[in-house]
Amino acid sequence: MLMLNIQTLLARLVALVTLLVLAGCAGMSGSGDGGAQDTSLTIDLTVPAPDAWERIRRGYAIPNLNTPLVDKWTAYYARHPESMNRMANRAGKYLYYIVEEINRRGLPTELALLPFVESAYNPIAYSHAKASGLWQFIPSTGTQFKLKQDWWHDQRRDPIASTNAALDYLEYLFEFQGDWYLALASYNWGEGAVQRAVKRNEAAGKPTDYLSLNMPNETRNYLPKLQAIKNIVADPKKYSVVLPNVDNSPYFVTLKKTVNIDYVLAAKFAELPLEDFQALNPSFNQPVISVKENQAIILPRDRVDIYNKNLAQYRGDLTSWKTYDTQDGE
Repeated sequence: MLMLNIQTLLARLVALVTLLVLAGCAGMSGSGDGGAQDTSLTIDLTVPAPDAWERIRRGYAIPNLNTPLVDKWTAYYARHPESMNRMANRAGKYLYYIVEEINRRGLPTELALLPFVESAYNPIAYSHAKASGLWQFIPSTGTQFKLKQDWWHDQRRDPIASTNAALDYLEYLFEFQGDWYLALASYNWGEGAVQRAVKRNEAAGKPTDYLSLNMPNETRNYLPKLQAIKNIVADPKKYSVVLPNVDNSPYFVTLKKTVNIDYVLAAKFAELPLEDFQALNPSFNQPVISVKENQAIILPRDRVDIYNKNLAQYRGDLTSWKTYDTQDGE
């Protein structure tokens, strides 16, 4: 029994690791020193992460950026804790899925914070550049990454499809640039624009790291905003920010449709406010969810049985839309 206890103790001591949040994973380099600060954490990995926020903290792997712009944006978000809390509450519906997919791919968990900067974690956010959804895909990039955009559906707003596409894109950008700072700048500005900036510096005999490039103001502030969010998530108490509880377990599931159903009626069957239903199903362009379009609905796990029960008991028409099959010659 004593030997077993000693072995258990040794195993736990081995599992106590110091995670250098600055250092990055092997193959995940950063650019320049950026004035990076040491934010080492000691974590017992034998204890599962109690929530999604801690899971994100444990997976930080992009070198920290420490510049005056980071200080500016960290102070800005800290001065607006109600805004941070609002964004974090919206994020809670999607974080588990996003972090799970990031972990599956072996990517830095800072990427789960990118929608804070892109869309304030609003799945129906729409920009002047026609970018849409959590990850703010413009139409052409959405098409490039196989996100359907048609009369029925805009998958740029689909939290599952857009997350998979965004992570595909970020993986590609990292492989293309070989550096997470340049990859993230490329996500905002475009890979071609970043490459041209690098080549201009090369031609002028200047350094080609992220901090040395000449960029538009939006891109220049982009990484500092992400670092600011990262700082606050790393130590919310320090900044007097209260992050909502986000369980380290799936929040939603998908249900394949077998019949056409009105969007509003589906929300009613799930006994969800329309706003909450829309937060998980923002990609539909029409008031009916079509079987022909192979569309699924996304529901909180705890509403699936309620939805199925109400659907089975309902005796009226499931949709007010009528289909019409074209005749020969029409």
